[in-house]
Amino acid sequence: MPLSEYEQRVLSQMEQQLRSDPRLVSTFTSEQRYSGRRLALGTLAVLAGLAMLVGGVAASLVWLGVLGFVAMLGGVMLAISKPRNGAPKAPSSRPRAGGPAAAPPRHGGFMQRLEERWDRRRDEHGR
Repeated sequence: MPLSEYEQRVLSQMEQQLRSDPRLVSTFTSEQRYSGRRLALGTLAVLAGLAMLVGGVAASLVWLGVLGFVAMLGGVMLAISKPRNGAPKAPSSRPRAGGPAAAPPRHGGFMQRLEERWDRRRDEHGR
């Protein structure tokens, strides 16, 4: 089913806004994705957890199986997580009116912040 003219226009506006969002662009184009050390340690933790899980099932030791599962989960999380640098973030390319005090406080959940950003963009672009 083809999109109506209005839907095509809204879709193209959304695409333009997504392309011009510097944080989204930096998220998908970051140069340092995964650390080799974290990947290796995570893989070792998954293998050790798998061995504990199989050993726990073979020996009928529930606690060892649960510990192995938790180790596997932790290993996967370690392997896929990005390293956190203490380096400061690069300044945003967006101009900020009024300096740092102009940013609204971040209260509420993710969806509330998303709705607030959507409302601000609609107001900026004249709906």
